[in-house]
Amino acid sequence: MSRTLFKREWLDGDLHPHVSAYYFKQWSDYSMTFHTHDAIEIMYVISGACVIELEAAEASDMMLKKGDFVILDANVPHRLIVDERGPCRMLNVEFDFRMRHAAFPSMRQLALEDEDVAYLFTAPSSYLFLRDASEVYQVLKSLVLELDSMGKRINMKAELLFAQLLLAIARLHKESGSQGVNPADLYVKQAIEFMHHNYDRDIQVKDIAAAVSLHPGYLHRVFRTQLGKTLTSYLTELRMEKAKMLLMETDIAIADICDYVGVGSRQYFHAMFKKYTGLTPIAYRNSMDTHNYL
Repeated sequence: MSRTLFKREWLDGDLHPHVSAYYFKQWSDYSMTFHTHDAIEIMYVISGACVIELEAAEASDMMLKKGDFVILDANVPHRLIVDERGPCRMLNVEFDFRMRHAAFPSMRQLALEDEDVAYLFTAPSSYLFLRDASEVYQVLKSLVLELDSMGKRINMKAELLFAQLLLAIARLHKESGSQGVNPADLYVKQAIEFMHHNYDRDIQVKDIAAAVSLHPGYLHRVFRTQLGKTLTSYLTELRMEKAKMLLMETDIAIADICDYVGVGSRQYFHAMFKKYTGLTPIAYRNSMDTHNYL
């Protein structure tokens, strides 16, 4: 029987999370010896970069940068390596599942309700390497703060946060596929999310690349390969679609819409919009108004 990330028997009973340790740590020019833990471990890179090396001969070394994290099954020999190029700040959380009375659904019940969680629990691997846009880290931070405030005791809020953490990881795991993460796909996904959250600001390719910790030229090539369009053209299309929605569904003054979609010059916005739709902004709004009265 192949090894899984979580013990299969954890889905047989109604078990709940137990966090044994959690800590922030900044490492500089450091190399660990191989070691193991009795609990599952999440190693999340907050800033910098490091290498996680597994002792198993068939495993590849994993280079982790900001937003990357590894989940290791209990008793998997591994070590951390941080070279002289700079420090690596990490958040580590160690946990397992135990029987106890709780009002919150057990892990078995969560797996029954959500197929992605069930898939995560039966992942045929002793480790997972995933890249996070920010959701996992935000939940991890909230969980650690809650545990600190309760003296490491799991309460209802911590149960909810742990369930949210598992769901977020399960979604990332599903998106990455059973064979592990495809870095190009995740970099593109993260770049798209950044643009959707910041299209109203004066952002450029270098800002998008910085948000995903990549060189602008490399991100540009990856993005174009994946989607068949440049970052700039994607951002322009996003802004023009938002402008169309604002013109059609709101009464925001046409002169102000350029500010809502991150185009500082009204003249440039009008030219962009006409090139994209074939109509000026005022003609587009008037055509929508006419259509709505028909």
